[in-house]
Amino acid sequence: MASPIVRGQNFGSTELVTATKLQNIVDSASFKDFDGSTEVFTVSGDDLGTCVKAGGLRVNTSTGQLSLKEQANLTALGNTSGSEAVPTAVSILDEDTMSSNSATSLATQQSIKAFAGMTPVQNGSGGGYSGGESVTFPNGLTMKFGRVAATTNNNYTVNFSENFNTAVISAMAITNVSTSETINAQIVGTPGVGSMVVGIQNEDHLTGFYWQAIGH
Repeated sequence: MASPIVRGQNFGSTELVTATKLQNIVDSASFKDFDGSTEVFTVSGDDLGTCVKAGGLRVNTSTGQLSLKEQANLTALGNTSGSEAVPTAVSILDEDTMSSNSATSLATQQSIKAFAGMTPVQNGSGGGYSGGESVTFPNGLTMKFGRVAATTNNNYTVNFSENFNTAVISAMAITNVSTSETINAQIVGTPGVGSMVVGIQNEDHLTGFYWQAIGH
């Protein structure tokens, strides 16, 4: 394998070796870039030298330690090609809405927290609410809701369009009336994963009720 270091001094077969020429081997040496081209060793600042101009490395001239050069803000080195490849800069996106929907970028901790805290997932589809009786939130809770146009005193069974996975943890119903009147609506028994029962007493007035159930 070829050396990554290019000699700073070459000798002919009969050339006289001097101290100066020996020193030039090191002092005038250069380093090869990733593409095979030669880049001259330069010093910038008090003690940092760039040993690979475009390759992303730098050397501390006091300790000889190699480290990565400065990168653009909000980037990290990685490989998103799907196969083995040389690491490249990967963008770090600070988007509270995750609007880019990128398959090759990273997200900041703050944007993940903001997105998880404010964006509902409808029926597990990954989008915001767009209508329907069921919304599932990122924390796993599901809220179901709707309206029943009841007209007489009775117990009414509300069948959910989709069952809860485990159980209902909270349920309520409230009457929908056209005039001010004494109306009673209450949950009857314990709601199941697929339905719940609401009892109505409307004192001979036409009424309906809105219902809501929260579970997981």
